[in-house]
Amino acid sequence: MRDNALRDGTVRLPHGDRLRDVSPVLVAHGTRNPHGVTVIAEIAEAVSARIGLTRTAFVDVLGPTPSEVIADLDKPAVLVPAFLASGYHVRKDIPEHVALAGRPDTVVTRALGPDPAIAAVARLRLAEAGWEPGDSVVLAAAGSSDPSACGQVYLAARQLESLIGGRVEVGFITTAQPSVPEAIEKARRTGRRVVVASYLLAPGLFHQRLETYGADAVAAPLGPDPRIVDLIVTRMRAAISPYRRTPVPRLV
Repeated sequence: MRDNALRDGTVRLPHGDRLRDVSPVLVAHGTRNPHGVTVIAEIAEAVSARIGLTRTAFVDVLGPTPSEVIADLDKPAVLVPAFLASGYHVRKDIPEHVALAGRPDTVVTRALGPDPAIAAVARLRLAEAGWEPGDSVVLAAAGSSDPSACGQVYLAARQLESLIGGRVEVGFITTAQPSVPEAIEKARRTGRRVVVASYLLAPGLFHQRLETYGADAVAAPLGPDPRIVDLIVTRMRAAISPYRRTPVPRLV
């Protein structure tokens, strides 16, 4: 078995495993879409089966907030931002929640994306949506006012290109340019079908918008794929590793 779950549902990590000494917390954006909330819960449950109880927190729309979750933990928290780029929520909101909680022992890992594992899941979702080699593809991301976060989406597009063997246009659902409709229009000029790859973790308002932009097909969000679970655990282990060459800051 890949997980460490015992028959009673608890998890026993090996002696010396540093994850025994922290409290994992998955921090997501939040959505009013119940399916989206369920997806985040499924991801957290899958991580819990690997490394022990993993709590969830949300920076917007829903509670509890990260500060509420980590304030009363009996062990230092290791927070994983369940975001696909390091934008405002990762760089500002989460550190502010850590400060508000008064827990300077908290470690915040890198955001989930971009990462080749995410590109692999995005390719699978494209195939499930009916994408075939030769179709034009648009990678649709939430968007950010942070140029570096937008740049990370372009890196994610290049990673997806390496897997599908064709050009991937980038479009943003809000804030940044080009917009998803503009990216779809550009992709249409090839004369081929246009399939949208959803660079979103879970269903919600943003994914609903993708269905209205006139693409021939829209892939599902990434969801609770085992590779996403692996990536979350990897982010945690990297953040608390004693073999890091530089000290772990509060935001790594």
